[in-house]
Amino acid sequence: MKKIEIYHGSSQIVSEPEIRIAKYHKDFYYGFYCTMIRNQALRWATRFGEAGYISVYEYTENQNLKILRFETMTEEWLDFIANCRTGHPHTYDIVEGPMANDTIFNYVQGFVDGKISRSAFWELARFKRPTHQISFHTIAALQTIRFISEEKVYG
Repeated sequence: MKKIEIYHGSSQIVSEPEIRIAKYHKDFYYGFYCTMIRNQALRWATRFGEAGYISVYEYTENQNLKILRFETMTEEWLDFIANCRTGHPHTYDIVEGPMANDTIFNYVQGFVDGKISRSAFWELARFKRPTHQISFHTIAALQTIRFISEEKVYG
């Protein structure tokens, strides 16, 4: 079985992940979000200019779950994020792919709002640094991750 180390950055240690319903919809809808990129988790943990925590997990893929994976930003990725961000749920247990970071999010929102065209989105988005996110959307999905450790970090 494939096992990888993933990270979650926030203002607190998250030893027992859960899916929280928030005021707004994220890239892949409601879920528990992690990344394989430690520096990205560091940015998440310290985004408010204060100390935060990186929680470290071991993720073991379960082939029986419904998993959607985007290797790169594609037309399908853009449409999926646009649907999720406008409140349309999906039926996947786990979704993995590039993240619409702050800059990309603005472009996605411009696309969703009809302020920029699809081709303009791709022109603006193509030079942004790589990002990664893996989101867990069901209890079965959360059972694929095991808390390993935490680290206090500073911005």
